[in-house]
Amino acid sequence: MLTVYGLKKCSTCREATSFLKEKGIEHRFIDVRAEGIDTQTVARMADAVGLATLLNRRGLMWRHIPVDERSDLDEAGSIALMARYPALIKRPVFDRDGTVKVGFSPEIKDWLAA
Repeated sequence: MLTVYGLKKCSTCREATSFLKEKGIEHRFIDVRAEGIDTQTVARMADAVGLATLLNRRGLMWRHIPVDERSDLDEAGSIALMARYPALIKRPVFDRDGTVKVGFSPEIKDWLAA
């Protein structure tokens, strides 16, 4: 089963779930802000795609976190921060049978439809 992690109000996540419904792809959507996400799940995602791909340092949430909380982060600290502030996770994140993809590019659309 395909699991989609994202935010309910994120336009890209809404676009992705619409695409999945249109294509008849069964999936489960997890709103990481409403439902939360544990450090083990974030760590598994980071292992699959790389920390640089998963952690959104360009978003508004990143700028709202106090500098002392986000400076000198190691991998464990980054994972804990994303679990604490799920909006820091780039989205959407797709997990199908342990294969993890981040974003909603044409290549990911092809992967989803395959």
